[in-house]
Amino acid sequence: MFERSIEPDDIRWILVNGEVIEEYPSDTPFPSRLLVGKSRDRVLHVVAADDPMGDETYIITVYEPDPNRWDADFRRRR
Repeated sequence: MFERSIEPDDIRWILVNGEVIEEYPSDTPFPSRLLVGKSRDRVLHVVAADDPMGDETYIITVYEPDPNRWDADFRRRR
């Protein structure tokens, strides 16, 4: 996220206000999900996993989706 100039506040915003577009229930050690959202005029994808026992959310990756690989609203792969 630092290489991509994505701020922690951007990620927090998307975790709270973003939309889950894919779920990965078989991911280990915790199920994860892909969220899409817009923060500071940038569309971002956030992959996050929740540890319910530790009451923590782990950020796996954050990136700007490639418009050549996603539909116009960045919610479905082409």
